[in-house]
Amino acid sequence: MPSHLRPALVSMALFTVLLGLAYPMAVTGVAQAAFPSQANGSLLRDAKGAVVGSALIGQAFAKPEYLHPRPSAAGAGYDASASSGSNMGPTNEKLVERVKTDADALRAEAGGRMIPADAVTTSGSGLDPDISPAYAALQVERVAKARGLPVATVQATIDRETQGRLFGFVGQPRVNVLAVNRALDALPKG
Repeated sequence: MPSHLRPALVSMALFTVLLGLAYPMAVTGVAQAAFPSQANGSLLRDAKGAVVGSALIGQAFAKPEYLHPRPSAAGAGYDASASSGSNMGPTNEKLVERVKTDADALRAEAGGRMIPADAVTTSGSGLDPDISPAYAALQVERVAKARGLPVATVQATIDRETQGRLFGFVGQPRVNVLAVNRALDALPKG
């Protein structure tokens, strides 16, 4: 028995150091060297260097001069420590009522235009930072009016921040809400 214990303990110690320390440190070092922004959370900073958010985490924007994100089911809304979906099925009365209420409010704001699905549905994490170009376009007039800017200026800002499909065929075109709102804040006041 003792002759079997020593090799087992040595193997455990070796693999703990190798796989629990050396490998994670090597991967972290490579990530920091090759992709420093992504490895540190894709943080966005203001002109003074203060962190204003992450390009990967949705934030609540409710003022009319800002592009609004899709609804969130994470915690109390956009709570990164409680990332999750609502787990409500399509027949859940609370979900149906929330979607109907949100869609009615958006229809009134949009003059009866079609409402994109991401305008009233939450993402799986509840923290999706992106919206569809269709949902962004639905908000252009409200944002332009609230900022006193021409509609074309707001649309051009959104167009500059719209990301296409990865490699031209993977995923859907998307608009990062935080990036657009920061770009809108950087525009001269209307």
